[in-house]
Amino acid sequence: METSSSLPPSFSASDFGVSAESSSTLCKASSYPKDSLNQLRRRRLTHSSGTRPHRQRSFSGDIGHAAAETYLLTRLSFKLLGYLGLGYRWITRLLALFMYATFLMPGFLQVGFLYYFSSQVHRSSVYGNQPRNRLDLYLPANCDGLKPVVIFVTGGAWIIGYKAWGSLLGLQLSERDIVVACIDYRNFPQGTIGDMVDDVTQGIAYIFENIAEIGGDPDRIYLMGQSAGAHISACALIHQAIKESRGESVSWSASRIKSYFALSGGYNLLELVDHFNNRGLYRSIFLSIMEGEESLAKFSPEIIVRSMETSTVSLLPHIVLFHGTSDYSIPSDASKTFLDALRSAGANADLILYKGKTHTDLFLQDPLRGGKDELFDYIVTFIHRDDKETLARLSMLPPRKRFVPEILLKFAGNVSPF
Repeated sequence: METSSSLPPSFSASDFGVSAESSSTLCKASSYPKDSLNQLRRRRLTHSSGTRPHRQRSFSGDIGHAAAETYLLTRLSFKLLGYLGLGYRWITRLLALFMYATFLMPGFLQVGFLYYFSSQVHRSSVYGNQPRNRLDLYLPANCDGLKPVVIFVTGGAWIIGYKAWGSLLGLQLSERDIVVACIDYRNFPQGTIGDMVDDVTQGIAYIFENIAEIGGDPDRIYLMGQSAGAHISACALIHQAIKESRGESVSWSASRIKSYFALSGGYNLLELVDHFNNRGLYRSIFLSIMEGEESLAKFSPEIIVRSMETSTVSLLPHIVLFHGTSDYSIPSDASKTFLDALRSAGANADLILYKGKTHTDLFLQDPLRGGKDELFDYIVTFIHRDDKETLARLSMLPPRKRFVPEILLKFAGNVSPF
């Protein structure tokens, strides 16, 4: 691992008919729809009483929810086929993706079971009125005060992103006393990049407004994105800082984000158009996603930062970039040049490079491997760095579970299309 780093309004319980006495036994209530609120209240009450948590959702409800989401993804996939056509590179990568997923299926099945049946997971809270304006919450089991929060934006080439892709990260971080909120957003062709940035911006606002009601600390909120999610979340963060510096009305302040973690992202679209075209994300499709060639600079965080005023840059949080040196989907140079732009503008930014790691190693294969994970351990330590007691307690936890045998991880790495 190489580093370029200097440092490793709201609702009240009474609004929902909960007395002050009973609300003190909760981490807090929540401003979700009534049925969702009751589920979370019962969960938090159960946790605080020390008994084993139990599921509140019905099995038929879970099946119906899964069927509805499967239908949505299938319908959009067929629509997407109309854009992709039957290009050779796309077909070969689709076949490679199928083989890759097959090798990792033992892990996917286990994580999927936890995603649908763990009492720590609260799925599909509504944060807006657009399609796919949903988010998943991963809650720590204990309820001893407000917890730090990670808002996570998943990747997926702006086309196949989905909130459940963050389930492994959410489950593992929640075991380390961190609340995780995975934001879903419209993908192409359901939306273009402007819609995606708007969705993520609105999801972040919703979390700031409501997270304290379920035990999250609004003063310790971290933003994180992976791949396309890193690009979208960086756009949301920077655009918000620009609006704030101009005195425009904003739903949340960029300066309230404690730190921003960007994993394997691309931040200069002008430099990536041809690269993506050669890897099967054809230029015509990419430009459609990004609202035309004239909008590439507008949605390129690296380009925007180079022209930002000092007063705007000062609103940005500490930014930590992570990238594998063997990432061929988005080369690590993308993070290197973004770091240079951030530092030249006066931002507090660091870069950590992982030698030999690919686009999916850091986010998928390594977490499925279990045990020690440099990236995961860094994030946990970074977030809890001011809480020595919590760090000491977490250091006594058993190693993280292995989900996939090593031989299958190696096979998956050999056929990975990423």
